[in-house]
Amino acid sequence: MTTDSTPVVENGPGAGGTWSLIRSERAALASDLSRLSDAQWSTPSLCSELTVREVLAHLTAAASLNAVRWMAGVIRCRFDFDRQVAMRLAEHLGASPAETLQRFRSIVPSTTKPPLPVVAMLGESIVHAEDIRRPLGIHRDHPIETVTRIADHYRSSDLVLPAKRRVRGLRLVASDGPFTAGAGPLVSGTTMALVMAMAGRASYLGELEGEGVGLLRERCGTA
Repeated sequence: MTTDSTPVVENGPGAGGTWSLIRSERAALASDLSRLSDAQWSTPSLCSELTVREVLAHLTAAASLNAVRWMAGVIRCRFDFDRQVAMRLAEHLGASPAETLQRFRSIVPSTTKPPLPVVAMLGESIVHAEDIRRPLGIHRDHPIETVTRIADHYRSSDLVLPAKRRVRGLRLVASDGPFTAGAGPLVSGTTMALVMAMAGRASYLGELEGEGVGLLRERCGTA
């Protein structure tokens, strides 16, 4: 959730297709969460110190924040990006879990975003959805084309997440798809596990193998 540098805007010719993928991921998550109990909404997520309900509100906030409002918040928070994230999350949490979910449903078709590439928004949608699903024991089979696209983005970008730094000097090989990247000690596993490890989620490291996993584990603990 920490932004290491000021984001840039990137809207390429494939942006429309990426938005379609984002809508699909949002709709799938809303469906998965439609039958949670009140107690389940308070489950700690994989996202540091946030419950699953709070992570969902964070996703709603990101889809409600255009470049102008993003910059206004940055200035208001004196360029403390984590403070801005917390402020916007609180704005979209709602008074109850049902309201949190309803607010998220309302942004499923949204193409509003902060000044980030659209592919970064897709990454946020997938990673934070897994931050929610995994502690709840909910599984989703993501389309391999979608997670491969995120893996390709993360291995070459430190925007939003220091993913590129985490995997520098490692050779990544997906066991279930075409994704490969880098050179050095091997880290192999499903594309989803590689994506989540690049995002710093150490709980996925047990699904990876190869002589580079130890170094990646160290980087997940310090980045």
